[in-house]
Amino acid sequence: MSENYSIFKKFSVLEQAKDVEQLLRDNNIDTIIADNVPSVDSNFGANPLNNEIEIRIKQSDFDKASKILESQVENLINTIDDDYYLLSFTDDELYDILLKSDEWSEFDYSLSKKLLKERGKSIDDELLKSLKLKRLKELAKPEGNQNSWIIAGYIFAILGGFLGLIIGYFLWTSKKTLPNGQKVYSYYPKDRKHGKYIFYISLIIYPVGFLIKFLSQIL
Repeated sequence: MSENYSIFKKFSVLEQAKDVEQLLRDNNIDTIIADNVPSVDSNFGANPLNNEIEIRIKQSDFDKASKILESQVENLINTIDDDYYLLSFTDDELYDILLKSDEWSEFDYSLSKKLLKERGKSIDDELLKSLKLKRLKELAKPEGNQNSWIIAGYIFAILGGFLGLIIGYFLWTSKKTLPNGQKVYSYYPKDRKHGKYIFYISLIIYPVGFLIKFLSQIL
């Protein structure tokens, strides 16, 4: 079942994740909450020690869930202190928050919209939609050149190392989750093709090398 769910939010504190999970469940949105144990649905080379608590929901519920969280913070905006850091942001910096909403909290996102409107800036649904589409296109771009990993993968594969299997598999299959829940491949097709070759070379050579080593020890 979890394969049909995508990462919606990440938290460093379990209690915060539980609060959001309960809010979503109260609004009839099914959720899964878990540690983000490194998998192929993550960036290659991610630090396994930097775990966070993930809330996963169905991709079809992403828009609804986002609106629920935004509406939840609307009543809190009028209670901010006069020295809240966003109040000193320039218009361009506030627009940047709207563009990169996935990097900011719902509170800061909603406050940015409010501040821009108070400054006489036009903030409508069409603008917000276009900013989200622009952001999705940026995030959907594959990761940069992976030549160093490709070279290392081929070396380990030829030497019969198990690491060749791991490198090849991740280059070939690794995906990342976009803010709208869509999953896309992390790397360019040419890098993924190398990953596939590395994986199959390792799959052939590693057992042979293991068998030769085993026989050398018993004969």
